[in-house]
Amino acid sequence: MTNQVAHPMAKFQRKVASLIESKVIRSTDSIWKLAFLYGDEWSFWKKELLDFGFTMQDPVQEVLLVEAWDEE
Repeated sequence: MTNQVAHPMAKFQRKVASLIESKVIRSTDSIWKLAFLYGDEWSFWKKELLDFGFTMQDPVQEVLLVEAWDEE
């Protein structure tokens, strides 16, 4: 039996969903607002998001719509 390791963006996606559920952010907030919550880690997550085609003006809910974080 092989264990699959979750893609880092899948973990990020779950954290974003948790932030929305706890009303820390709204699903309609722009992705750039996450920078305030991630501090020093933001540069990593921003690069990842940009690599997957997101812009910092996209609503956070767009991150939740991704079904698979496969890298081609």
